[in-house]
Formats: sequence, structure tokens, C-alpha cells
Amino acid sequence: MAELGIRLNQLKHRARRGSSEKVLFLVPPNNKCSGPLYEIVFMLETWARREGIRDRLDITYSTYEGTFIRAFGPRLHEVVTEQFGERGIHGHTNEVVTDVLGDAVRYSNGTVRDFDLLISFPPYIAAVPYPGLSADDRGFLKTQLESRQVIGCEDIYAPGDGGDFPVKQAFLAFLQADAVAEHISMKFGDSKFRHPFDPVSMCMMEMFDTATFAQVPLRLTGEPDRPVEVRPDAGEDYKVGVSPLWRLGKKLLGMYLPMRFNAGEPFHAGAGWQLMDVGLKGMSGILAD
Repeated sequence: MAELGIRLNQLKHRARRGSSEKVLFLVPPNNKCSGPLYEIVFMLETWARREGIRDRLDITYSTYEGTFIRAFGPRLHEVVTEQFGERGIHGHTNEVVTDVLGDAVRYSNGTVRDFDLLISFPPYIAAVPYPGLSADDRGFLKTQLESRQVIGCEDIYAPGDGGDFPVKQAFLAFLQADAVAEHISMKFGDSKFRHPFDPVSMCMMEMFDTATFAQVPLRLTGEPDRPVEVRPDAGEDYKVGVSPLWRLGKKLLGMYLPMRFNAGEPFHAGAGWQLMDVGLKGMSGILAD
């Protein structure tokens, strides 16, 4: 990210000298949820307008997904499509990259896209191997969904990115960690296992000038090409909304979470979380559908 900041400043200086610049965002296959890359493209567009160089930038977003942010369902796709249209960002789905050249990307359908700056997420692969533990074909530890216990080694847990839940996201990792703590406590007879991991994602997509809130109940599909989907019975629990006020909510979470961690407390418990939860639910009831 530090290197990206340097590249963006270089791009800004070239644009101010009159150069036209092409910025290409790329999501390759085997990236299961590229939400942060959508944040970056929206923040870049806002930043470019504030810096007075937007008319010098051609911004394109290209993904192998059939829909934008496919893991989070149709409502996020609709938001992204609308925002791309309003911001003049060229969005393309169903584009599978085959080659990245020095200044261009080639796709399986024969399309070639030039770029001056390429911003991409890599395919997902586990950073650390654990020989002897059950893992999937990309190195992530196979786990029981509710407890996050590693298959075949019930005394070992894999919450967060090291486990095989396809969506790698901080909020889901926090939920997994709390489930693990409660499950271990149950083993020692201190409590019952009342709160197994329930993959309901909550995220706020930053755009600098506004933000998008999403609460997305997920389920595993068992399909390698599309491992998660929005639960068909999600109903009113599936919420998406766009508003500048969501940026305030994200800042409040950014203040709250470090305090909980420093105190050694679970993040979704206690009076502070109850107050935060009431506030988020109130906002989502007004600002999200």
C-alpha cells in the first residue's frame, strides 16, 4: 500500500503536467471476495476529483466475477454498477485474465487492456503451510464451520484467514475468534456453546465522499467456483445502503475495536457493543434497504 501511494503521487504529477493516464483495476480468478479493491477504486476517483486531475484519468475495473462483489449478492452489484456509472468508471465483468504484460492485460476472450498503472489483488493462497494438518487445494486449513476446529485435530482451531472459510474479512474473523473462545471455554465446563460462528458479514465500503454499508448473511455452497452466496431466506437481514453518514459509523468502529482488544474483551459483547449495535441497527433501518 505504501508503494501504491508513491505510484499514485507520481501519476498525479504526470497528470498535472498534462499527461492522460490509464488506471486498470484487475480481479483474477481464485480471489473469493475483493471488496477492498472496490474501496480503492472509489477512493481513487474521489481523490482524483479533489486533486483536480479526474479529467486526465481513464479508470477501468475488470473482474472475472459474473457480477461485481459477487460473494455479497445482487444488492452490492447494483450499488457498484450505479456508482461506476455516476463516477465515469468503466466496469467489466466475466473477464478472465490470462497474461499480464509490461503495460497491458490480456484476457481469455481476446480483449487486451492497456494501462499506465495496474492495481490488482492476487489469487487467494495460504501464506503459511501447516504440514500434517488437513488443508484445501490452496493451503487453507479445513475446519468445522461452527467451531472453527481443524478437521481431524479437534484441539486445534483456525479462526480468520488461515481457515477455509472463503471470505477473508476482519468482521468475520472477529466472529470466528469469539466462537473459538467460547468453544474452548465450554470444553473446560465454564459455559455452553451458545454462539457458534454464524457468517453474517457486516462491512462499510469507504469512498472518501460517501460510504456503503452492507449486512450480508452468507452460506457455503460447496461449489469451488462460487463457494459462498447470500442466504436465500435472508430477507430483511440482507441490507445495503449508501450514505455519507456510514463514514461516521466506520470511524466509530475504528475507535471502539482497539479499546476492546486492549482490554482483552470480545468485540461483540458488553455495554459498549450493545450501544454500538443499537446505533448500527438504527442507522441500517433508516439508511439501508
